[in-house]
Amino acid sequence: MKPGVRALGVAESSRGDESTLAGVVVRADRVVDGFGFETCTVGGRDATDAAVSLVDRLDRADVRYVFFAGIAPAWFNLFDLHEIADRVDRPVLSVSFEESPGLEPALEDAFDGDDLAERLATYRAQPDRRRITIGGDAVFARAVGLDDEDAAAVVRAFTPEGGRPEPLRVARAAARAADERFVADESDGD
Repeated sequence: MKPGVRALGVAESSRGDESTLAGVVVRADRVVDGFGFETCTVGGRDATDAAVSLVDRLDRADVRYVFFAGIAPAWFNLFDLHEIADRVDRPVLSVSFEESPGLEPALEDAFDGDDLAERLATYRAQPDRRRITIGGDAVFARAVGLDDEDAAAVVRAFTPEGGRPEPLRVARAAARAADERFVADESDGD
């Protein structure tokens, strides 16, 4: 992959009943090239809209791929990867870092009625996770707009030495820093 190819990484950090989504544009050569922030509701149903808003506000036509840290930020406020890919008109990847049996048991424990039905429908509509080996490490990715082979190549290109893809590592740090700032601002008013 050419060093100037850009990806947007989106990760979250929660505080109270609101979660910060941080978006960070990173080139394949690891140069950070932009930041953006949005919020979504913890336990809500607005993560997909918040993610699209974040991409739209950044207004970066040069971003070729959008990475998400997982699929269920902010206490199961699920990203709909198909809808996001359609609305932002580029490939979308969700990367997680541990094997798991899936989210259905956790969703069934946390929700019921229509809230559970809507979440299960969104979750079941997402692409399957695929294991991607990077050096001695493994990540698990869902991709919309890329076949499995291309998705693996993109994840590897943005992951320096296993572990987390760089756009997600930096986005996670940015989301946490933004949350710390919000908490500091709130306590200044006391």
